[in-house]
Amino acid sequence: MTIASSLLQRFQHPAQVIATGFGFVALVGTALLALPIATVSGESAGWVAALFTATSAVCVTGLVIVDTETHWSVFGELVIMALAQVGGLGIMTLATLFTVLVSGRLGLRARVFAQAETKTLALSDLRRVVRNVVLFSLACEAVIAVLLTGRFLVGYGEPFGRAVYLGAFHAVSAFNNAGFALWSDSLMRFVTDPWICLPIAGAVIVGGLGFPVMFELFRSWRRPGHWSVLTRITLGITAILLVAGTLVFLVTEWRNPRTLGALDDSGKLLAAFFTAVMPRSGGFNSLNIADMYPSSWLVTDLLMFIGGGSAGTAGGIKVTTFGLLAFVIWAEMRGESDVNIGHRRLPQAAQRQAISIALLSVAGVAVATYLLMVLTPHGLDQVLFEVVSAFGTVGLSTGITPELGPAGHVLLTVLMFIGRTGPLTLGSALALKDRTRRYQLPEERVIVG
Repeated sequence: MTIASSLLQRFQHPAQVIATGFGFVALVGTALLALPIATVSGESAGWVAALFTATSAVCVTGLVIVDTETHWSVFGELVIMALAQVGGLGIMTLATLFTVLVSGRLGLRARVFAQAETKTLALSDLRRVVRNVVLFSLACEAVIAVLLTGRFLVGYGEPFGRAVYLGAFHAVSAFNNAGFALWSDSLMRFVTDPWICLPIAGAVIVGGLGFPVMFELFRSWRRPGHWSVLTRITLGITAILLVAGTLVFLVTEWRNPRTLGALDDSGKLLAAFFTAVMPRSGGFNSLNIADMYPSSWLVTDLLMFIGGGSAGTAGGIKVTTFGLLAFVIWAEMRGESDVNIGHRRLPQAAQRQAISIALLSVAGVAVATYLLMVLTPHGLDQVLFEVVSAFGTVGLSTGITPELGPAGHVLLTVLMFIGRTGPLTLGSALALKDRTRRYQLPEERVIVG
């Protein structure tokens, strides 16, 4: 039996592999964070706080119900960092492997043409894929850690050991889109410091693009005409969302004295850009989310729901799904029977998968929002923000998460787990599910709209 055949048999049910893996790591993290040594006070944090924090870390979300700076000891912080690292590497590795696996299920003729045009990875490359994912992740984190360490040393006078620790922790948290910070105000104290905000924003963007896209960019960055549809959509939609988000936050919050209004023009631009980057699943904030206007919350909800790139550390339905749906709508408006992206035709199976993921995600957010409104006294705008943040594994909060009570905390814990494993599981399962009906039923038109 070949390696490819063995893998195909073992990963016939990706939902089981993904859910079991993340669930096991979350339980191990819960047990570690429940130990008295994990807290500053020396008392157990309790199972709800430990489970919530461990799930938030391994699902690289960043939502918290206890203050990371004052509640967790160094041991607890190291556990959180390790969970974020395992969760981020696990996401990138599993997503990339399932991308390879799906391509392996194509017919021989289709695989030859696809690999010749897009240089996609093959099943024989699995060992190299895993190695490259790990090396790429660690290299990016090392670069960001060095930059942050230098800034903490020179700019803030931190002792060398403390500066290294702060740099490493936030580099891991940023690249894996985990959103955990070692200050109670996240990164608000650095709102006008580009030497802190830009490296962290860069790490969030790179980690959220996904390994297949970064691999292709490294290999063919001088030949954009040879980029695959995945890379073109991911980079195009990401750029549009970053620019649009920055402009919207600038316009909306420009005169808000509690956010951008108190900053100079360069500080406003930096803060708006940072605020536009973080909803893609970064989770850090340099402005107080609770002080933003509800209109800014709505824009953030949309950005968090879309998320980042496929096979990356970001959450949401993914910019690829959003981009495919945009092309489907454009083709329908033009009356075209096929959906074309550049010089490629989008398969109907991919269209159905994108629609399924988007609609099921909307349904999940709606149900969770309803339940949380029933369980808590908070209004729709704040509850929706927390729900989308948890589902999109973002970690931004209006400040009400610690006040939701045990039932609300358990609901958000489940939502973070579903948000992290759900889209990846569903996408892989739909791509691997191939049933050929040997007959067609009579066609009948229905009224739409």
